[in-house]
Amino acid sequence: MKTILKWQIFGFLFTVAVGSLLHFVYEWSGESIFVAPFSAVNESTWEHMKLFFIPAFLFAALQNIFLGRRYDNFWFIKAVGILVGTLLIPLLFYTYNGAFGKSPDWLNILFFVLATVCAYLVEYLLFRKLTRLSKLSIPAFILLCAIAFVFVVFTFFPPKLPIFQDPTTNLYGINYSLE
Repeated sequence: MKTILKWQIFGFLFTVAVGSLLHFVYEWSGESIFVAPFSAVNESTWEHMKLFFIPAFLFAALQNIFLGRRYDNFWFIKAVGILVGTLLIPLLFYTYNGAFGKSPDWLNILFFVLATVCAYLVEYLLFRKLTRLSKLSIPAFILLCAIAFVFVVFTFFPPKLPIFQDPTTNLYGINYSLE
């Protein structure tokens, strides 16, 4: 279990570091359409969820190379953790903003870090306790791929819902000129 603990700590650090960098990569790239699917294109809650999901999913793919064969329930556990982290971001953000008003940037960063801690902690606990859920690993992996696809599609074609709206511009997605 020390091995999995080390992997989970490294995954947490990787996700926080890469997710934080992805917040700026779209702007740094001159708003390149090629980096848009993987980085935040605006300040919407949806795009901040993507900042957790993309690096967590990439790390899971890397981790699978080294640990996947040891755990027949690997993708099920990773899916649970990634969903926990992804869903905690809007849950924390909207709960705070609903109760207290607009959250400061430092608190939004704290929400991201807290969601990441919870995701990797849940995974660690599941790796320690769960066995023999191999029948759920393939559907869990397919679910994660589908969610990744949805993140890409909604970057370019977001629904007109508040979670997709940039609070600084009141616009949606990458296609500002099409609005």
